[in-house]
Amino acid sequence: MGAGFFLSFEGIDGSGKSTQARLLANALKKAGHDVVLTREPGGSDGAEEIRRLLVEGDPNRWSAETEILLFTAARRDHMERTILPALEQGKIVISDRFADSTRVYQGATRGDLRGIVDQLHDLMIKREPDLTLVINMSPNDALARGLARDSGEDRFEDFGLAFQQKLHDGFASLKHDFPDRIRMIDGARDMHTIADGIRDIVLDALP
Repeated sequence: MGAGFFLSFEGIDGSGKSTQARLLANALKKAGHDVVLTREPGGSDGAEEIRRLLVEGDPNRWSAETEILLFTAARRDHMERTILPALEQGKIVISDRFADSTRVYQGATRGDLRGIVDQLHDLMIKREPDLTLVINMSPNDALARGLARDSGEDRFEDFGLAFQQKLHDGFASLKHDFPDRIRMIDGARDMHTIADGIRDIVLDALP
């Protein structure tokens, strides 16, 4: 078949993107679509092992350069084991984060490393989503929500508010780099209002 559709959710920690990804997956399944909901870092057995190295522990556990290598390794396994097989079967793949997160988290906020991120992406991943939905909301509100979860995966939240503000600005700037792919979603509204708008956008974009 090979005609599947690949979309990603992006946004700062606590923006609600994981909730919206889940709500969208459920809505599309109810509409009769074959959907795979996955996440990054993770989404395959090998990538989930790398995830624990990345999201737990001291904020300064890894340099930005090391993080880029770890994220790329996890993403490669995710692509091979989960995303590409599902797309080849004609499924809709929804990923909670993808390469745009690495472009922002490691490429823009922890040094001028965007060029390295893009080079590795071109060499090892060679694929962008068909559509990316960026949930845009206040860094203050998102940080408070993210820390309140107390998930044990708070390494990036622990960098603090200034870091979250850089992330917010980084995701906003991606719209200029990929205007045909990225849609900015107002995350300050009611959860179900956001979900209804996202569902309409996606249904209109599906082939």
